[in-house]
Amino acid sequence: MQQRGAAGSRGCALFPLLGVLFFQGVYIVFSLEIHADAHVRGYVGEKIKLKCTFKSTSDVTDKLTIDWTYRPPSSSRTVSIFHYQSFQYPTTAGTFRDRISWVGNVYKGDASISISNPTIKDNGTFSCAVKNPPDVHHNIPMTELTVTERGFGTMLSSVALLSILVFVPSAVVVALLLVRMGRKAAGLKKRSRSGYKKSSIEVSDDTDQEEEEACMARLCVRCAECLDSDYEETY
Repeated sequence: MQQRGAAGSRGCALFPLLGVLFFQGVYIVFSLEIHADAHVRGYVGEKIKLKCTFKSTSDVTDKLTIDWTYRPPSSSRTVSIFHYQSFQYPTTAGTFRDRISWVGNVYKGDASISISNPTIKDNGTFSCAVKNPPDVHHNIPMTELTVTERGFGTMLSSVALLSILVFVPSAVVVALLLVRMGRKAAGLKKRSRSGYKKSSIEVSDDTDQEEEEACMARLCVRCAECLDSDYEETY
């Protein structure tokens, strides 16, 4: 009773979990429920999807309408940026001109749109309204969009991944090369002490081995050069 009295004092109260609207002493049960993400984060220049889904007690007909509106952070005025009724009608004026695309499917309860080439100026509040007569009573969810530049942290993670892909194989090659060189040096030292002389076949094998080691060394240098060039392109 206390909750009813408090609602009555305001004239209108919304109970989202129950899907009930209390208006002028009358409880109205929602026949249409709409859901959208409360917060969406995007990056400048990268397409952003504003998700909106709905559930209606009535079948979808050509009378169903969808309206998306936008309100800038520093204004109380809302502007229409998208309308749907059997076909999509994105705005043809303002900052969102030619940048709003329909990505929903009304027969699957999807009323989502996307924004191409977003900028920081697109930050603000977006709302999704759906009407499917005779289902017209519904909540209107709000989505706060935050668009930012990709920061140093994102670039750093890309460099770290590149480092892993280049340095790990290079480190393995260098380690194998050092082991082989160490074994070869130990063998030569042992042979020199005993006065051992190599045959022509052994000399040929050593030449092939030296060429292989030189090739591996050049490969390590090439990997390092690739890393340097990719790093410079990233920044």
